[in-house]
Amino acid sequence: MLAKEKKRELAAKAHSLNPVVMTGAKGITENLVQEMHAALEAHELIKVRVNAADRDDRQAMVDELANLTQAEHIKTIGHVAIFYRKRRD
Repeated sequence: MLAKEKKRELAAKAHSLNPVVMTGAKGITENLVQEMHAALEAHELIKVRVNAADRDDRQAMVDELANLTQAEHIKTIGHVAIFYRKRRD
């Protein structure tokens, strides 16, 4: 778990980023998880557009994505979630 100050710093860095992964109508699929793994390895800090109408459904998807990718959920603004995972050496 990251400290609040580190999360705030990462959220500020992510401000200028565009979403690199977008969930589709099928929700969370194996391909989506693989795409997130690749994006996190390449960039460490990514934005994901979550396609869910209900706020609770969005939060559940974000939590599941963080769990499946071993990434830290930094912040969610509307339909866009920010994730961070340090690169493996």
